[in-house]
Amino acid sequence: MKFETTNSEELYRGKAINLWRERVLYPDGRAATVEIIKHPGAVTILPVDKEGNIWFVRQYRHPAGQMLLELPAGTLEIGEDPQNTAAREIREEIGMAAESLEELIRFYPVPGYSTEYMYAYLATGLYPAPLAQDESEFIQVEKYPIVEAYAMFERGEIIDGKTLAVLALVQKRLTG
Repeated sequence: MKFETTNSEELYRGKAINLWRERVLYPDGRAATVEIIKHPGAVTILPVDKEGNIWFVRQYRHPAGQMLLELPAGTLEIGEDPQNTAAREIREEIGMAAESLEELIRFYPVPGYSTEYMYAYLATGLYPAPLAQDESEFIQVEKYPIVEAYAMFERGEIIDGKTLAVLALVQKRLTG
């Protein structure tokens, strides 16, 4: 099947995203206009310490209008290796570095309108190594025993999509 972009127009260029409008010709001859958020990609990290705690960040998300409990995450710099992004982001967001970063999965969080491609890592062997947080973020670090984190998951207290996906992926591995 062939899908052809017949027109592409940048509508907005921002710090983290760019908005484009494109005209797409489908294989059956129909054409549609789609709006696309172009994003450089991101990482999310599941930090688990030696005591069996999962480290989270609770941060204000203006589009959601509330503080959300999430796994640490961040945007790739242009040309940056995702594992290097993950190593930097956990230091910025929770003040810890990891002896081991194991890639878990790669996925498109919202392929209906965004090019964002996310890499998820399990971080273990945590040790203090803080970096300054981004000034645009309002973050509180929280850690919960694995059992309590999954109880929060089951009670619907975690509503961030990337966090839900990664926790679901490793649930059997972490809970036995």
